[in-house]
Amino acid sequence: MASRGIAEVLTGSVVLIAAAGFLGFAVMHSGQSATGAGYDLIANFDHIDGLNVGADVKVAGVKVGSVTGARIDPQTFQAVVTLNLANNIHLPKDSSAEIDSESLLGGKYLSLTPGGDETMLKPGAKITITQSAVSLEQLLGKFIFSITSMKPAGAAK
Repeated sequence: MASRGIAEVLTGSVVLIAAAGFLGFAVMHSGQSATGAGYDLIANFDHIDGLNVGADVKVAGVKVGSVTGARIDPQTFQAVVTLNLANNIHLPKDSSAEIDSESLLGGKYLSLTPGGDETMLKPGAKITITQSAVSLEQLLGKFIFSITSMKPAGAAK
């Protein structure tokens, strides 16, 4: 009976150690960069539905940074998003930022589209051309409303 208890304790210990190892690996390889490893830019959006701190920032589908902050501007009631970009990425002044979905049910990320201006954005500058997140729920609601409000083809006038 005592040997069975020792075996259960040893098995439980091995499982806990393996779980701790997986957790440590996941944290170390999560793709999060240390703050200050690049430079910050700011962008204002009407709404950022589902864009969270730590979300990827991508240019042409390649991760070049991450979202480091999100707050509300008390004067304009817009979402102010702070993003940190790698030092080797220099965006033109007329670049744009758009909140995209990774998939139909996936998370959100910030997509940057470089402009053609010769002047580059400096650290702390604001990206002025932005497009807010498209809400799948709002689109479905509008679609359902439009379908239900349509008159049937043979309805009386």
